[in-house]
Amino acid sequence: MLRTMRHTMYAALAIAAIAVNTSAQGSAAPNLRFGQWKLKSEAPAPASNVMTYEAFGATGMKVTIVSVNARGDTTSWWYTTEFDGKEMPVTGNQGQTHSAVRRISDRVSEIVNKKDGKVTQVLTNVLSPDGNTIAVMYMRDDGSGKTTGVTFATYERIK
Repeated sequence: MLRTMRHTMYAALAIAAIAVNTSAQGSAAPNLRFGQWKLKSEAPAPASNVMTYEAFGATGMKVTIVSVNARGDTTSWWYTTEFDGKEMPVTGNQGQTHSAVRRISDRVSEIVNKKDGKVTQVLTNVLSPDGNTIAVMYMRDDGSGKTTGVTFATYERIK
């Protein structure tokens, strides 16, 4: 099963790499993710999930997630990254203590979430060619390297 999940991840990365022309983008290019993104969901209001990506430092990004559940309870958490794969502390999320983001291309990133030093989730985040959609593949990990589930989500730009 782990082999199948890895093949799925590699296939998604290969499709993203083929679909996106990154040769024209240099390291000084603006981050195409900056803005607000809402999870595309069939859940009735008030449930929602909004990610905000904004500049942090000279080349980094601050990621803030605000979620509202079906009862109307709101949670908010955030972290910063320089896209260098280094672990950074997460504030406000009881399910993780650190995130490490590695840029694969200007439109594809890998995010590794950890709690107390153990991997809990690996995400592949792909920005669409038109810049208005982010697809995310979430691979849950049991902390020993075993994938326990894979889900997909789509976020649409709201501003």
